[in-house]
Amino acid sequence: MIVIDFARCSGCSRCEVNCSFFHSGKVGRSGARIKLVKIESIGIDFPVVCQHCRERYCSKCPESAIEIGPLGQIIVSPTLCTNCGTCEKQCPIGAIEITNEIPHVCDLCGGNPKCIHECPMDAIRFEKKTSGIKSLEKYKKTAKGLKPEEKRLQYVIDSTKALREKWLASSS
Repeated sequence: MIVIDFARCSGCSRCEVNCSFFHSGKVGRSGARIKLVKIESIGIDFPVVCQHCRERYCSKCPESAIEIGPLGQIIVSPTLCTNCGTCEKQCPIGAIEITNEIPHVCDLCGGNPKCIHECPMDAIRFEKKTSGIKSLEKYKKTAKGLKPEEKRLQYVIDSTKALREKWLASSS
């Protein structure tokens, strides 16, 4: 799984660019499976990517178009997917987003995630583990009815709360 050290992220977007280029051959946010959330008012830049959660909400696809790979990655079958949007609605952190009628979600680039290679701050790392995956259940209720970008914003605000408090305490 992809692990983010958000205290190190500079917001450069290289993770998005490399992900997008690998998956679509184009540079731009829409092709990326990792999305950088910038909250300038509180000084946070935070890449959001599939956490391969314990609940596997996305796997509740009514068309059985989503399966879990050997590394725990999400694999979407383009031939089975009908673009119903269930996976996007089910993901509590906005890590799945339908773009151009295709669910975009981290597939770990086959075990060699491109997002980590160009990170100048070493804020992203890859851990090959399929056990001890965290639960995202606490985000499920508050994410209901939100768009993926709104879910990502909520996730970032919650995930960085302790870090922001630490920064505030050290600056006083």
